[in-house]
Amino acid sequence: MSDDSFEQLNSEQKIAVKTTHGPLLILAGAGSGKTRTLTARVTHLVREKNISPGNILVLTFTNKAAEEMRSRIRKQLGGQTQNIWIHTFHGASLRILRRDIDKIGLDNNFVIYDASDSLSLIKKCMRDIGVSDTKITPRNLAFKISNMKNEGLTPQALEGSNAVIDEHIVKVYALYQDRLKENKALDFDDLLLSTIALFEQAPHVLDYYRGRFNFLMVDEYQDTNMAQYKILKHLSAVHNNICVVGDDDQSIYQWRGATIRNILEFENDYPSAVMIRLEENYRSTQIILDAAWQVVKRVENRKDKRLWTKRKGGEKIVHYESEDEIAEGRYIAKTIEELHREKGIPYKEMAIFYRTHAQSRVIEDMLSQAGVPYRIYGGLRFYDRKEIKDIMAYLRVAISPADSVGAKRVINTPKRGIGKATVDKIEEYAAGKGIFFMAAAGELAPGLTKGVSEFVSIIDRLAKLTNTAKPSLVIAKAIEITGCREELSRDKTKESRERIENMQELVTAAGVYEENMDDPSMAGFLDLVALVSGTDDVTDSSGPVTMMTFHLSKGLEFEAVFMAGMEDMLFPHQNSMFDREDMDEERRLCYVGMTRAKVHLHMSNARQRRIYGRTQINRSSQFIADIPEDFVLVKGDRVYKPTKVLHVDLRPKKAAKDSEPPKKEENQYSPGAKVLHKVFGEGVILKNEEDKLTIFFKRGGKKKLASGYVTLYNPLSPFVKGEF
Repeated sequence: MSDDSFEQLNSEQKIAVKTTHGPLLILAGAGSGKTRTLTARVTHLVREKNISPGNILVLTFTNKAAEEMRSRIRKQLGGQTQNIWIHTFHGASLRILRRDIDKIGLDNNFVIYDASDSLSLIKKCMRDIGVSDTKITPRNLAFKISNMKNEGLTPQALEGSNAVIDEHIVKVYALYQDRLKENKALDFDDLLLSTIALFEQAPHVLDYYRGRFNFLMVDEYQDTNMAQYKILKHLSAVHNNICVVGDDDQSIYQWRGATIRNILEFENDYPSAVMIRLEENYRSTQIILDAAWQVVKRVENRKDKRLWTKRKGGEKIVHYESEDEIAEGRYIAKTIEELHREKGIPYKEMAIFYRTHAQSRVIEDMLSQAGVPYRIYGGLRFYDRKEIKDIMAYLRVAISPADSVGAKRVINTPKRGIGKATVDKIEEYAAGKGIFFMAAAGELAPGLTKGVSEFVSIIDRLAKLTNTAKPSLVIAKAIEITGCREELSRDKTKESRERIENMQELVTAAGVYEENMDDPSMAGFLDLVALVSGTDDVTDSSGPVTMMTFHLSKGLEFEAVFMAGMEDMLFPHQNSMFDREDMDEERRLCYVGMTRAKVHLHMSNARQRRIYGRTQINRSSQFIADIPEDFVLVKGDRVYKPTKVLHVDLRPKKAAKDSEPPKKEENQYSPGAKVLHKVFGEGVILKNEEDKLTIFFKRGGKKKLASGYVTLYNPLSPFVKGEF
């Protein structure tokens, strides 16, 4: 009998399956069998309620999830599944638009632009309007336009609203949409936006789809954005037969447009809604579930639920505190090998999670040294990332000017106004004179573009440095003089920040190399990198260990999970520590990571960590401090003592006068502690040396202050609105 059959369900799942009419919120905790429940519900509608398969619309968030659901339903219903729509939001919208977009004056044979196509068109629109990329970069503008579309906002809606948006952005957005129409194209976000426009401008089309789809089911509802919300409201307005499945504790995609309000306010949007909680977990041990709940229960706005399992007890969560990031990586690699060898856990059943991509480099090195096979899930190996390959190409050309492949890769990276025609001219000249590309570029530079002269000068400066300076210094200089950092800094997007961090991590890698070599050189470092990136992955019949960011881990499960870099300023991330909503999302992200583990959960941190080209000294994550001591097995040389919490009033009226600095509490100003300053606002202590504190402030950067002029605050107490 299939696991998706009605008889295999628990009591709450059965109630959810049988509640077929009216709005239904299935609050499904991690590992609680939501896919099984949705599948059984579709089967029940067709078999027991005699609902035509063509009247059912199931919406998911990934093609993989849609295909899995189709496969499960096919096993239950056979050929009856043919007319059921099981799609992603974008897939369903595309199908609707192909049939009916002509009803709003657009061509049904439209093409879909990918991100690269869209960016090129936005650049052209900026040039035509005269918007300088010094005011806003094309990539940042593309990001803003995408966010506006995810909010369901058209250029016309923005012009008539009170939204505070730069007029240049609105003008480019409007022209961009006109140019898309001229080219008979939609971008990815337009699939949703145009579906909303179709429903609102062609009522007879909306009536058709309302009549067809009498039963709506939505998976991962906590990840919906406002555009998706509007589509669902339009489709469900008459029959109200909408079933949404989700978990507010797993809402972790606010940064890409998802809004948690959709699931938190579902019962306000649909007053007659029924809510059913799926709290029995089929994945993790009770200790893991209880520990994860201790972290997520501190989120300010959440639906009340607590997971439980019939698998009582379980192994304690291991907390390992290492001296540095290298020791942490060694511990992870060693423990994975022990679990594989002694407990027979396949490599593919183990995963390593980290908060930022830059953390992967050290862990990769340690896994390679230990002979542990691994793969980077949802991302490139560290040395295969574009920004890393670009810097390495500059350095290769500086050492070996005959490297024409490297030279052509970066001659116009970042943009220097060097087009294909110029590159072709240099290549033709080089071939005619029998010299290499860089030599030809040097000879032709005075008569070509200014950009060619700049490129030749950069290579010359780097070549001189490689003969005298340490590799780490050369790399740090290359990041600056090439313009790669400057270009990314202007973007101000999450992606650009991560790419800058990755480049800085390359400086750290070179520093480690220098410490371990008697005669370090730039050429030697390049050789080492070539060996690391060129080595074939270790093959193993069971598959490799998975490495990924916490964000990519949602929906997966593993026998053993390693959560690396559990330190304040890293996880929770420094960009999130001073905002209540951002901190809540960090807590949910930690909860997601913890609940991926079935049996073994290891959490590690380093007392000092070299990352982004600098050394950080952070205390262990406050999320570890949330976990009761009885749940934790301490390894390494740490004594388990959860971080003490100070109850400090954060209201402005409590701020001390200049003549009366706030009284310091003894032994509380340790690195990683968070403080308030009346001028610089929120900050985190980096060092404490004889009552002189080195503090990183969100508004003021790094400062040195007397400890009496800052106030500690309690990160676990309610935030005062408007302050954090």
